[in-house]
Amino acid sequence: MSSLILSRRDLDFLLFEWLGVDELTKRERFAEHSRDTFEDILDLAELIATNDFAPHNKKNDSNEPTFDGTTVTTNPEVAAAVKKFSEAGFIGSTMDEEVGGMQLPSSVAFAAFAWFAAANVGSAGYPMLTMGNANLIISHGTEEQIDTFVRPMVEGRYFGTMCLSEPQAGSSLADVATRAEEVGDGTYRLFGNKMWISGGDHELTENIVHLVLARIPGSPAGVKGLSLFIVPKYLINEDGSRGERNDVALAGLNHKMGQRGITNTLLNFGEGIYSPGGQAGAVGYLVGEPNRGLAYMFHMMNEARIAVGMGATSLGYTGYLHALQYAKERPQGRPVLEKDPNSPQIPIIEHADVRRMLLAQKAYAEGAMALTLYCGRLVDEQHTGATEEDRRNAELLLDLLTPIVKSWPSQWCLEANSLAIQVHGGYGYTREYNVEQFYRDNRLNPIHEGTHGIQGLDLLGRKVIMQDGAALKLFMARVQDTVDRGLAQGGEVADWAGQLSAAINDIAVLTAELWGSGQFDVVLANASAYLEAFGHIVLAWIWLEQAEAAAGNPGDFYQGKLQAARYFFATELPKTGPQIALLRSLDRTSLDMQANWF
Repeated sequence: MSSLILSRRDLDFLLFEWLGVDELTKRERFAEHSRDTFEDILDLAELIATNDFAPHNKKNDSNEPTFDGTTVTTNPEVAAAVKKFSEAGFIGSTMDEEVGGMQLPSSVAFAAFAWFAAANVGSAGYPMLTMGNANLIISHGTEEQIDTFVRPMVEGRYFGTMCLSEPQAGSSLADVATRAEEVGDGTYRLFGNKMWISGGDHELTENIVHLVLARIPGSPAGVKGLSLFIVPKYLINEDGSRGERNDVALAGLNHKMGQRGITNTLLNFGEGIYSPGGQAGAVGYLVGEPNRGLAYMFHMMNEARIAVGMGATSLGYTGYLHALQYAKERPQGRPVLEKDPNSPQIPIIEHADVRRMLLAQKAYAEGAMALTLYCGRLVDEQHTGATEEDRRNAELLLDLLTPIVKSWPSQWCLEANSLAIQVHGGYGYTREYNVEQFYRDNRLNPIHEGTHGIQGLDLLGRKVIMQDGAALKLFMARVQDTVDRGLAQGGEVADWAGQLSAAINDIAVLTAELWGSGQFDVVLANASAYLEAFGHIVLAWIWLEQAEAAAGNPGDFYQGKLQAARYFFATELPKTGPQIALLRSLDRTSLDMQANWF
């Protein structure tokens, strides 16, 4: 029986038939690997996800973590699962062998992690945050910080978090008020509060390494005055053993609609509940230079944004597979032209409207999976490309696509989860079936790591115009390459290539018109519509790429790919027309609405 978590056949197609990740083994960084080792990694991920993560997913949902004022209690299966994850080496999957990593390509590591996110997104959140935390310290920390904090994280003895938001600030990081006072011995003492911190407290590991944005007194106002600090839950003794408790206290747990398996916390720094060394304040270690904290934190934030996109994708994908199985097994009704009430019922997958809903889910989930793995391939190119230009172009293209890979799956794979419930009918709305939990778990992702609106502002307000539009021009050139191949193939693939060519040219002209209008408040007021239109064009490109790889191959798998592409170009890409028209009109409806009119 095929898995209901993910499709291994689809992952193999994307990685090996489309992205050609086995070619990466010719590069020095990945020379110790082969296609066989990549497949072994995917096999191991599927095994651990199936046996250790999936079985307690519903238990995590019904028995969320508790806090008795002293200790956080999680389901015992969580600790066992993340221990298996750590022991298998997945935390260090892409990291250097020097720090205990496997030096896997990011594209392969993303595909492996998708198994865990689809099986149990709550439990998978702990190691996901830890990987991003460790990668940031490796990139911007000192050798001592890497030895002290990263190596234990790679081993799974420590887990990590990111602490940005505050109760009064939310996503407005310019209003962060946590302060960091220099002590004089190379350390700082932190005072303040952080809200919505996933994985902020638990008993799963020996220690928790918090990465905290704070202000050093006298620093500039706004985001330019933020510095980044490592603040461990427990201090570290000179011999590497765990020392006294740092002044980081859990004020309480937030109770969420979904993703209940991972603690979500309000943390107090420097409240005096603990006084390390007899002094007030939480001990912190500066990362890099003062006042560059947000630039450093974006290393983890951008990685987390891709991870959020992958989490949304994985939940949409597993929901689709559950709906597909249900539709094949559930008998109900008869063909629309069958008038005999005594004739046998048919599986609901035989009804055209159910196939429509399944086809939409397939287009969203498989398209999003392809997009996230493509971004992983860009990370590989960014670090190991043959020339400096190759590496620079990969970085530029990844910058452009990051708001898309975060927000498009968060919107449309959530819609896939909604359709999965609809396919189940009344049963889908009950907790006896998994699809209702998948929807609740996925509903967090449009908020996580920068809301939909923030991603729209980032894309339209910065990414498409940075470096005089260099990223947009590069993306258009990549799309044109795909279009040219499609036109050469002929047939309906050529027709889809023509549709995509018209759409990408339209969005490029629109972008120039918007920024040439001088009405920047109106332009940015409609940034979410731009994000959605641009995202659908990106996914049309992704589906044309898949169609070109699938065309000419016999078998149901490839026919399914072509039918999903057919659906996307017939049903989804045309949705961008009205959005582009709205943007072109410089519509002021939302901007002119007054608060007291509501």
